[in-house]
Amino acid sequence: MDKAIHIYSDGACSGNPGPGGWSAVIIYPEGCVRELGGGERPSTNNRMEMMGAIAALTAVAGRPEPVKLFTDSGLLLNGITGWIHGWKRKGWLTAAGQPVVNQDLWERLDALAQARKGRLSWVHVKGHAGQDINERCDVIAVAYSKGARVALYDGPAVGCGYSLLEPLAEHLHQPKPKSASGSKPRSKSKTGGYYLSYVNGSVFRDAAWPQCQARVIGVSGAKFKKVSSPEEEQEALSLWGA
Repeated sequence: MDKAIHIYSDGACSGNPGPGGWSAVIIYPEGCVRELGGGERPSTNNRMEMMGAIAALTAVAGRPEPVKLFTDSGLLLNGITGWIHGWKRKGWLTAAGQPVVNQDLWERLDALAQARKGRLSWVHVKGHAGQDINERCDVIAVAYSKGARVALYDGPAVGCGYSLLEPLAEHLHQPKPKSASGSKPRSKSKTGGYYLSYVNGSVFRDAAWPQCQARVIGVSGAKFKKVSSPEEEQEALSLWGA
């Protein structure tokens, strides 16, 4: 491991909105591990993803080392590294002219990121892909979302109970390859997928159309689309200003 502080964060929600839980695992270069966790009722999955990162960055705010933060939330990563610049220029409005959801947390996260002055990097890991620390974060966040007690570790790395190796390539989201001309190759037709909807500021995912239909039909401003991958989901959410 390098001399940076490594952070893994996650969020969970029992229903969306519903009881929420957040978590983080901080790995210090001197060989110590600290787990964090908490909850919020009611909440949303996106708020909990953000709270995990905020809590961890706050915990290391006084440390001079660079920080590498691993998250399985595409919305969190895209928001803090890209979309937030446009939101701030527009007075915290989306491209569609709507107020940014969770502005309070985005402002807190932005302040923490700015304070590190280029000493913070973000890595997009796949959720539920078998990476030990990401899986541990999920366990903690889910426990807090359900109101369960979980023992949080704070001590030497050798006693934490899971591997501290960085994610392998198979655990990471890789950028989509481009063709020789520089444009993205056309996607092959896909089957399966799920129904994504955005209703009254909340994001929902349904495996079948009837459930999605019941939520969106007749609701002013509701948006919905069938998607087949996390990348397609993020493209839709970005277009909707979610």
